[in-house]
Amino acid sequence: MQVGNAHYRTAADFPKLVPIFPLNGALLLPGGRLPLNIFEPRYLQMIDFALSADRLIGMIQPALDGSLRPDGEPELCSVGCLGRLVSLSESGDGRYLVALHGICRFRVVEEELVRTPFRQCAIAPFLTDLKEDEGAENVDRPALLTTLRAFLDANELQADWDGINNAGNQTLVNALSMMAPYGPAEKQALLEAPDLKTRAETLVAITEIALARGNDEFGTNLQ
Repeated sequence: MQVGNAHYRTAADFPKLVPIFPLNGALLLPGGRLPLNIFEPRYLQMIDFALSADRLIGMIQPALDGSLRPDGEPELCSVGCLGRLVSLSESGDGRYLVALHGICRFRVVEEELVRTPFRQCAIAPFLTDLKEDEGAENVDRPALLTTLRAFLDANELQADWDGINNAGNQTLVNALSMMAPYGPAEKQALLEAPDLKTRAETLVAITEIALARGNDEFGTNLQ
């Protein structure tokens, strides 16, 4: 079982209410690791809150259409990913440098009225995400690697091919999806893909579109 996931087997292992961190363009997937630089006071309080509780934070994007609540806060996408705080260090200038380990995706059931400066939502976890390598055998790995190589070549980038070749399909698909330098809508599509096979196909399709457009603005170093 992936690091951090042994705590979670059934819906009863999750709290009904979790602190929410809306962050545009951020993608966390099960098994992935997301570093964050926390400096806004309310989110520093959110980290303290999570550490004193179950260490879970719900990463989610603001609504893609830019809609706002009456108080000026962004509306939220309906699906996010739960992350468990697995590391924290203080920068010395008031910031937290943290890392979240992706546990499973969730659907927002309802946003609760709370006294905390950060938002909290009742959630329904995607329990199928807890099954290691669920559907991994259905991934078209050759197509994924072919597209990845074409992307790297087009952007004159290098990759650790030994590491890529040794990675399992679930790890590979989710890691590449998180690193993919695409916009919020594409990130949300990758997050909401119903299964690993569909996520891999979505990533291939998005990348092929970028390559067809000759778009070399998406370069990212995968070394």
